[in-house]
Amino acid sequence: MKYIDLRSDTVTKPTKAMYEAMLKAQVGDDVFSDDPTTNELEALCAQMFKKEASLFVPSGTFSNQLALFTHCRQGEEVILDQNAHIVQHESGASAVIAGVQLFMLPGKNGIWNLDDLEKAIKVQSVSTTRTALICLETAFGGSVLPLEYIKAVSEIARKHNLPVHLDGARIFNAAVSLKTDVSEIGKYADSISVCLSKGLASPIGTMLVGSKTFIEQARHKRKLMGGGMRQTGILAACGIVSLSQMSLRLEEDHENARYLATLLRKIPGIVIDESQRDINMVFFDIADERKHYLDRFLYQNGVKILPYEGVFRFVTHNDIDRNDIETAVKLVDDYFNR
Repeated sequence: MKYIDLRSDTVTKPTKAMYEAMLKAQVGDDVFSDDPTTNELEALCAQMFKKEASLFVPSGTFSNQLALFTHCRQGEEVILDQNAHIVQHESGASAVIAGVQLFMLPGKNGIWNLDDLEKAIKVQSVSTTRTALICLETAFGGSVLPLEYIKAVSEIARKHNLPVHLDGARIFNAAVSLKTDVSEIGKYADSISVCLSKGLASPIGTMLVGSKTFIEQARHKRKLMGGGMRQTGILAACGIVSLSQMSLRLEEDHENARYLATLLRKIPGIVIDESQRDINMVFFDIADERKHYLDRFLYQNGVKILPYEGVFRFVTHNDIDRNDIETAVKLVDDYFNR
């Protein structure tokens, strides 16, 4: 059975252009920095973000954790949102790899009260560790942080001589939503994590972007973490397609998500979270116990979704078209009318 997969934009298959690029990729040993295709990808990414350098790593978790490991010393503190990906979905890696303390600041869709942020910043004392890093995330779930907010956080960080790391796994989606360039978002951060394997459809890979000095340090720590891969050009070739081509089509996913939301709103009992409607995701809840069995019903009828975890999330991507959306929503409607 061919499934309609709405679980995430990580499920995208490589495009024809990616397969062709893989076949033609020139390769070398990336640990020695002589894989020409990987070098090309890293230069392209740095150029797009108007930063000095970037580094190809296996995953978003790897990239975020490498950033913490590079910015911080063991025992120092990182301020981030209590629902950040680094906190909720990275297997407790911050404690194991960087050995940092996470100060989880409550927010609304990734946005804090800035007075609370400034009060949370610590100076080292005999009984207190120092704050070493502030982390932001955009898109945060389905919400995009306003540029003025990112700028304001950056100004607070500069005031206290702190770097800012931006988990920008879906930063290209954020840029589409804000109608701006990724470099305009990234200019307020000292390091940025950019996923190639979500909406950009690469089979693997994330870029860590920053200054030349930061990336040199991160390259050493990447090896320490086991991320020193060899002939990575076959994967980097896909990343070049992701950045140069797939980043230009994300508005289609956003339009499909808007269409999906419009159809779901017509079903009584479904409540859409309108505060998370900025990108290619639709979050919604169901007002009764039927929510616990929807994923099973849809799977039996050819649609994959994540099980209910306080909310449902349907994600559009390159492998989802309007026919798929209509089929999935009709099945949701059928479920309610059984």
